[in-house]
Amino acid sequence: MPRKKKDNKKPRVNPELQGFDIYVNSFGEIVSNYDIDQINAFLNRNVKDKKLKNLPISSKTESQEAPPSTTE
Repeated sequence: MPRKKKDNKKPRVNPELQGFDIYVNSFGEIVSNYDIDQINAFLNRNVKDKKLKNLPISSKTESQEAPPSTTE
């Protein structure tokens, strides 16, 4: 049986990520042409977090409040 030929077609991507390229170099490091902050901002806008789906929305929780200042 003949082997299947690999398709070297580029995958269909979101227009915001056009030109995004990521790979693993010979040292095992992940290398990308986009800054990690740009990738995180895109994911925050477009991906819903399953863990936060059922939580009530509140403006401030007790764990986020700053302790009172004790400057004298």
